[in-house]
Amino acid sequence: MDTPAQNPNKYNLWIWILSILIPIAVAVLFTVKIPGVDRLGFLPPIYATINALTAIILVVAVYQIRKGNRKLHENLMKTAIVFSALFLMMYVAYHMTSDSTKFGGEGLIKYVYYFILITHILLSIVVIPFVLITYVRGITGQFFKHRKIARITFPLWLYVAVSGVIVYLMISPYY
Repeated sequence: MDTPAQNPNKYNLWIWILSILIPIAVAVLFTVKIPGVDRLGFLPPIYATINALTAIILVVAVYQIRKGNRKLHENLMKTAIVFSALFLMMYVAYHMTSDSTKFGGEGLIKYVYYFILITHILLSIVVIPFVLITYVRGITGQFFKHRKIARITFPLWLYVAVSGVIVYLMISPYY
């Protein structure tokens, strides 16, 4: 029986399935409204906080690996993945029970908001396979390949986490 380190390609199919299924599931679930369920309006500040914590964890994890603390780095990255999954579940639950909030700003700020929102959404889709590939390369001991892709994954994932907080802060007056 192969161990993951002997056959890391065993994960590739799952990486691509998840990378395609997650955005499709989110898009489909956005069209679903659960009748009779109270609006979950308390969730946006919670999932924005989770995004902020994810950003902090990512920065601390990079700092820790540079200091040579591999196990702490690994645990922080696992936590960041769990936080991202929690964010996604809460985000979908909120949108399944609530109408989307319209941004009320005008002028230049409106264009800034939509630029951040659109890049956040697009990169949140793009980053999924990067996170999964980077994670698998780390847990399977492919450290050279892990470091190489992590240099791309880290800024993408950090941007998604930080821009999610910015989007929340910009739209929160209009909830």
